[in-house]
Amino acid sequence: MTLKQVEICVYGADVICPSCVQLPSSKETYEWLEAAIKRKYPDQPFSITYIDIFNPPEDDEEKKAFAKKVIEEDLFYPVVVIEGAIVGEGNPKLKAIYAEMEKYGYR
Repeated sequence: MTLKQVEICVYGADVICPSCVQLPSSKETYEWLEAAIKRKYPDQPFSITYIDIFNPPEDDEEKKAFAKKVIEEDLFYPVVVIEGAIVGEGNPKLKAIYAEMEKYGYR
């Protein structure tokens, strides 16, 4: 299987999700995920981006639309998205993220 460099997006906010009070912030989760994925797949490239749901990038309609969806549908954030698929909400699980990445050839 050929490796496709995946794009991982972590949608969150500076304010902690009301349902996730005891959990790390979205930014902390993003940093933790980036470090964990780099350790798991050290020589396999991927991109990871943090998107503030209240201030998404103006030049990316897809990310802007998804940030709006997180707010409107009351998703638990951070929301982790890999290649358009939601793989974690609120307290994302590494096992689910790794499983999704392995669909793209990561080992």
